[in-house]
Amino acid sequence: MALGAFAIGTTEFASMGLLPQIARDLEVSIPQAGMLITLYALGVVIGAPLVTIAAVRMPRARLLVLLIALIGLGNLLSAIAPSFAVLASARLFAGLPHGAFFGVSALVVSRLSPPGRRARSVSLVMLGLTIATMVGVPASTALGQHVGWRSAYVIVVVLAAATTIAIWRLVPEPEGTGIASSIRGELRGLRRAQVWFGLGIGSIGFGGMFAVYSYIGEIVPGVMGLGERAVPVALFVFGVGMTIGNIVAGRLTDRSIYGTIFLGLIGMAISLAVFALVAHQAWAGLLLLFAIAVTSQFMGPSLQVFLLDASPEAPSLSAALHHSALNIGNSLGAALGAGVLAAGWGLLAPAWTGVALAVLGLGVVTWSYRVHLRQQARAGAAVAEASEVPAAC
Repeated sequence: MALGAFAIGTTEFASMGLLPQIARDLEVSIPQAGMLITLYALGVVIGAPLVTIAAVRMPRARLLVLLIALIGLGNLLSAIAPSFAVLASARLFAGLPHGAFFGVSALVVSRLSPPGRRARSVSLVMLGLTIATMVGVPASTALGQHVGWRSAYVIVVVLAAATTIAIWRLVPEPEGTGIASSIRGELRGLRRAQVWFGLGIGSIGFGGMFAVYSYIGEIVPGVMGLGERAVPVALFVFGVGMTIGNIVAGRLTDRSIYGTIFLGLIGMAISLAVFALVAHQAWAGLLLLFAIAVTSQFMGPSLQVFLLDASPEAPSLSAALHHSALNIGNSLGAALGAGVLAAGWGLLAPAWTGVALAVLGLGVVTWSYRVHLRQQARAGAAVAEASEVPAAC
């Protein structure tokens, strides 16, 4: 499953580092090419709930095989796309199975993991995604710069094929994954307010990181003055930060879910603001990119476990919607970044946009935490009242 996450991470983020090459080859502008990122994210947002609900009765391990095979097909179509319109359609298609794959993977590993280590187990799957940003994305970007951007998608096709075989042969069908055996059962989880809070935190807060990361291929040479060939180096630094952040977040989340989310959003807001101030200095810019990457990943395992706990009777849909939320953030950050760039506000404007999104995300998690405290207080009062009744009798 981590190998599948590696393949997905490579295809999701490689486009960002290759936007200049794609734009030149297909004769579109950078903001237009940025729509490929938005369309992929839109595919994730749409596909996560629809695919999960459509396959609600399908065994989870078998569903994982189908999902990763579809991801491979979407990337094959991307690699052979003859025009920007076809490539845009292929990116939308490739994103459809993304959220469901991560959601089902999170559910499977949480059932297979020992008590008290669910977040660490989920983070191991997510580790494939963050390692992709550290190794897969820089490597595919460098290869795309020398051989052509289509080669990045060919790599993903090979990875997806290997993952399909590995999951088919090695992943067991865990007990307890069929809690909700109907569409109505899965949709019931959406009645819980904390599910929507979790989706709001991911949709808004996570967009802060993508406002900068989506245009790193332009920011590194245009602001930091390192040249286009330094983009893979910057992507590697970012990937190292995401990998470290994911590992740390898994351990922190097993201690405090809300604390990890708060820490990530505050750290990301500060890192983005400082980056906007010092990015003209190459080494300082790279250090701040690393900090942005670390803090952004605190929301990965923490929000995934948050949503699993918020809807125990319908975990498949909630877990899949987690990645819809993150990719709404992806789409929102990329779209707002494109907007401020198109408005001529400069290459550092996306960083300030990211600060605003992180602060808004903090507002949502603060609201969620206050509701959580009220729910706990009501539950405690109900338990106390129930315990007093026999004594009074």
